[in-house]
This record gives sequence, structure tokens and C-alpha cells, in this order.
Amino acid sequence: MVREQLGHEPGSGHDHSPSSCSTDEGDCGGCGPCSRKIIELGAARIGANGAELDPNLLRADLAQYIDHTLHKARVSREELKKLCSEAAQYCFASVCVNAANVAFCVRQLRGSGVPVCAVVGFPLGAMTPAAKAFETKEAVRAGACEIDMVLNIGAMKSRDYALVLEDIQQVVQAAKPALVKVILETAELTHEEKVIACSLSKVAQAAFVKTSTGFGSAGATEADVALMKAVVGDELEVKASGGVRTAADVDAMIQAGATRIGASASIAIVQGKKSAVKRGGRRAAGGY
Repeated sequence: MVREQLGHEPGSGHDHSPSSCSTDEGDCGGCGPCSRKIIELGAARIGANGAELDPNLLRADLAQYIDHTLHKARVSREELKKLCSEAAQYCFASVCVNAANVAFCVRQLRGSGVPVCAVVGFPLGAMTPAAKAFETKEAVRAGACEIDMVLNIGAMKSRDYALVLEDIQQVVQAAKPALVKVILETAELTHEEKVIACSLSKVAQAAFVKTSTGFGSAGATEADVALMKAVVGDELEVKASGGVRTAADVDAMIQAGATRIGASASIAIVQGKKSAVKRGGRRAAGGY
């Protein structure tokens, strides 16, 4: 789909063919040898720090599914540098940041093969279609290859489906050739509204539907991911975000139908650290 046009496989930010391991940038992290190397490095680092870990969760193979995410308002340049360095090291599918930070992250990631994803209309979705389209164009101009836009939730609750469709369509058009993921904020929608939102996203030719901003009342659930996948079928992909903090969480979402995961706990996931927050709990100051 759109990811092939951008040179990426669905659900992955990189080419993990054997030839991709012999680049100047270093190991790809997705094939067997590279995954083992990352696992060994991660295990050594965790052991040195004395952090609690579960050896069964050392899962570098999950990195290709994860958008390494940082959306908090007070984020510093040093934190962004760290985010990008981690993304390049572990070969995450992308880094996902606020639009104001796209250009900086693009510069940090140059030559790494890791794309930058920008959020639009975030986190409320309560903007006009024209405003979201403008924000999208600015992000793409700055170098974003992916756009995660928030649905107009108020319009959806009001059954103004024409406005919801226009909202998505304008962002999809403004984003080209970047792909668009539509954030439904599933915790705020009824079953019927989730189905309609997914259907409208298909009509608008988005690339993904996504569960949550991470700033809502709840995050991703396996039931919502399965429902969204059932509606969009093979035409769109599904991204699960919000409360996904362990390798077991990621596995569950993939089994339910997700091909992309939004997480700020990405390093903990691939290194096997146990989450200090139970599933369903709200993660403070970063959403994911």
C-alpha cells in the first residue's frame, strides 16, 4: 500500500533483507543475527543497571512494529536526541513526535533509515479540516513521512459524518506521499461509532486506523483492535496505542490484528523490563 511507495514494508520501518545488514549505518536489528546482537546488548545493559527483567520478554524482533513515541509538552532537545538515538539503535518503525519537533528529529535521524511520524490535531481532534491540512503540510515539508491525525470526535458523536469524512480526506490529500493514520480515540466512541469511523477512514483512503492518543480516558484494547481490523480488512492497517508497555502487550495487539504499535515504553518492551503500571492505567505526561 502506501508504505511500499515510501519504501517500507507494512508494519515495518525498514528493509530487513540480508543485504541490509552490511550498510555503513550498522546492523539493521530486524534479522536473526542483528536481533540477537541487540538482545545481548540489552541484556547486558539491564544487568549492569540491576533493573528487574523477565528473560522471556527480551524481544528485539518487536522493534519493527513500534513507533517510538514522545508527545509531552515539556520535551527538551536532549530528550529528542535520546529518542532518535534509541530509534536508530533498535530500528524502530518510526519516531512519533509533535509537529514542532519534526525537523529536528529528521536531522538527528538522517542516514539511519528511521522515518519521522508527526501527530496532527493532537490530542483533541477539535480543529477544522483546513487547519489540520495546513498542519499536515507543514509537517510533511519538514520531513515527516507519516501523519497520525486525530479524528473530529465531536463531529462523530454528533453524527456529522460528512464533516468527519472531509476532515480525514483533507489530511490524506495534504499528506501525500506520506501515509496517514486516523486516531479514533476508541475510549470515547460507541461500538457503532468505531465501525463508522473505520469505514469513513477507508473511504478517505487513509493507510491506518489507530486506537488512541494515549491522552484519553483509556488506551488500546484487544477487542477494539480486533473490531477495527474486522471492519477495515486488508485495505487498511491497524495501530494500537495507549497502555502498551510490555512485550506481552505487543504480542496481544499483534494477535488481535495490529501491525503497528505506539509506545513510549519502547525500550522497556524490547529489553524485557517489567512494567510498573498495570494495563488500563493512565501513563502520565506522555500519553503512551
